[in-house]
Amino acid sequence: MAKTIIIDHLTGSRIPFLRGIMTRSLQDSGMEFEQAYEVASLIREKLGEKKEISSLTLREMVVRHLKKTVQHEVLERYSDLSIPPDLITVVEHDGSSSAFSESDTRRYLEACGLSSTESGAVISSLSDSLLKNGETKLSVDQLGYRIYQLLKKEFGNSHAQNYLVWRNFKESGRPLLLLIGGTTGCGKSTVATEIAHNLDIVRTQSTDMLREVMRIMIPKRLLPVLHQSSFTAWQALPRASTDEGINSERNLMTGYFSQSELLSVSTEAVVNRALHERVSLILEGIHIHPNLLERIPRDADAAVVMVMLGVLKQGQLKKQIRGRGALIPKRRAKRYLKYFDDIWCIQSNLLAEADNCQVPIVINDNKERVLREIMRIIVSSLKKDFASTPEKVFNL
Repeated sequence: MAKTIIIDHLTGSRIPFLRGIMTRSLQDSGMEFEQAYEVASLIREKLGEKKEISSLTLREMVVRHLKKTVQHEVLERYSDLSIPPDLITVVEHDGSSSAFSESDTRRYLEACGLSSTESGAVISSLSDSLLKNGETKLSVDQLGYRIYQLLKKEFGNSHAQNYLVWRNFKESGRPLLLLIGGTTGCGKSTVATEIAHNLDIVRTQSTDMLREVMRIMIPKRLLPVLHQSSFTAWQALPRASTDEGINSERNLMTGYFSQSELLSVSTEAVVNRALHERVSLILEGIHIHPNLLERIPRDADAAVVMVMLGVLKQGQLKKQIRGRGALIPKRRAKRYLKYFDDIWCIQSNLLAEADNCQVPIVINDNKERVLREIMRIIVSSLKKDFASTPEKVFNL
């Protein structure tokens, strides 16, 4: 398919059409990622071999499609051009200026526990107020304080305090290390992707991928446990380490821990590299176990948060595993369902261990609620180290 160039109808600048950019703008309007990506893909198909299109014509094309498919508030936020955010200039602490960013502000607000719809309402109210009063140029602290006041007025002190803590953390330059554990099929990858988008974290890593890299480097005959699934790893252990080949819970967890230990070197390397480079990282996988926290340097200048994802209904977990097979056939959903009892057993042990180690457990029964709960856990963990008063955060 030919590349289509978008010509900005105001500045004349030319950029290629990118589905990722359109997906992000639709998400910023309150649309879920899967639906936003589907719309962007359909627009890409409609463009076909078109070589050029103006940004205004492209927006009109998207609006026509949205009128048939989405809720009114999403359409309204996407199509409203009456209050362009680039009319508001924000002056940074170093004196540089930039246009007010709706997407950055939305991520800040969602980090405080607001939904996408609520965040959009705050941004709209803020823009209206600033432009109505002729405030088109503010310092970054002035803008932040206005947002804080709006949050306190509309949503109460809790969300306002969360905003202060999150802003103070972001301006500190310290990285965030988020560890997401959970059994096969519980939704770790999906949650990690959504959280990465919300927090603007570009570096994510799955332990499954680390295991694949190690499998290429180390032959099966040398480390057979590595070449098994986490729920069949016990079958590759020496007989002396198992109950004579019996598929027992003890054997199952011995195999799981043996494989996790093999992966600990690579997971530690990924974590240490992120700490050294001072970049935020989301590390997810079934091999994320509470004992990994003990391997992170105690003097690491980073905010470290671990959560354990779980699904408490067997029927729901089976449904999610079947969904994995439909979306990515190579994941062999049938095989996972064959070993479902073992997968369920591993989850029970992981949740129990997380509870013993006071690692927060998040039940994945509703995507938006899960994301908000993880954000709440992150901000809550930051409160002991970061300021939560407007005087300190905004230099009042």
